[in-house]
Amino acid sequence: MDRLILLRHGEAERDAPSGDDFDRRLASRGAAESAAMGETLAELGLSPDLALVSAAARTRGTWAAVAPAFPKALARFEDSLYLAEAETIRVLAQAAGATVGTVMVVGHNPGLQDLAVQMLVQGGAPPALVARAQNGFPTAAAAVFLFDHAGRPAYDGLFFPRDRR
Repeated sequence: MDRLILLRHGEAERDAPSGDDFDRRLASRGAAESAAMGETLAELGLSPDLALVSAAARTRGTWAAVAPAFPKALARFEDSLYLAEAETIRVLAQAAGATVGTVMVVGHNPGLQDLAVQMLVQGGAPPALVARAQNGFPTAAAAVFLFDHAGRPAYDGLFFPRDRR
């Protein structure tokens, strides 16, 4: 894997009709913010070869919103990404990255935020950037990292929906 894109799902409805958190769908604002983030990433040439998507309704909806921006990307839905911890996310991304250049993970906090902060620190990102990620990783936010030949991450972008306004 040359690049990893961490994308948090868009804003979701408060409750699902089933009462199950897994079934919460995207709110209309979440779909719009997700689509806009997909466009931003694609415009910058940050397109995945493979998207690993949590099987939850809100992450599936997020992928549906961003997928038009990435017409060549394949998607794989992963039950184990639902509310996954940072290490689980990283292991899944690294395994998938053995055969593709750019992997996107569409998932949930706190795991995505924790992984983004860990990789910013490991990559020697400026303290202000680390602090920004620590202070919040809002819905439809994305963090992008490049990897060197030894697998060490380097910051390649941090994008929050409010930055587009």
